[in-house]
Amino acid sequence: GFSMTELLYQGHGSYRLTSEHGAVVYIDPFAGEGYDKPADLVLVSHEHSDHNQVSRVHLKPDGKVLRAANLIDGASYGGCLVKDVLVKATAAYNKNHPKSECVGFLLSTGGKKLYFACDTSETEEMKKLRAEQIDYAFLPIDGIYNMNAIEAARCAEIIGAKCNVPVHMKPGALFSQEMAESFHAENRLILRPGQTITW
Repeated sequence: GFSMTELLYQGHGSYRLTSEHGAVVYIDPFAGEGYDKPADLVLVSHEHSDHNQVSRVHLKPDGKVLRAANLIDGASYGGCLVKDVLVKATAAYNKNHPKSECVGFLLSTGGKKLYFACDTSETEEMKKLRAEQIDYAFLPIDGIYNMNAIEAARCAEIIGAKCNVPVHMKPGALFSQEMAESFHAENRLILRPGQTITW
């Protein structure tokens, strides 16, 4: 049968990707629903408790967990290929998130590229992302631990993705419509927890 790629936004900074070839990848498990599919890969951007609840996920027999520590080697960032999903770690940092302990993720699958900024503010490295021609960029806007909606809109401009999705809004909440609407990036896409993007 015809199968598609699906990204489920679980809320806060948590996502589940299911690829055309059936690879299941969780990013920063913590929030929301949808932890029922066994995982090929769990990605943990950093070890704050609202990003690293790996125990919520059941791994397939050959499933693996990759944490920031597995993906940073000095100044270079690692990645992996799981079935038809290519994963590359990217720089992510600010005053609350040391560069040596945090990553974002660039995922390519089904002919699209997704950039999960994870916990960060504007970084020098974002300028290089424009050349990647990203389809979807997921940017935090909480303004407490990370950049606020105004800074995130500036990052969206630097990165130049086709769609910009505000995430990671109110601590303790899956989502805030009011905060999402305060993100004034071009090509904004507001995803609510439980909603999916398919292609």
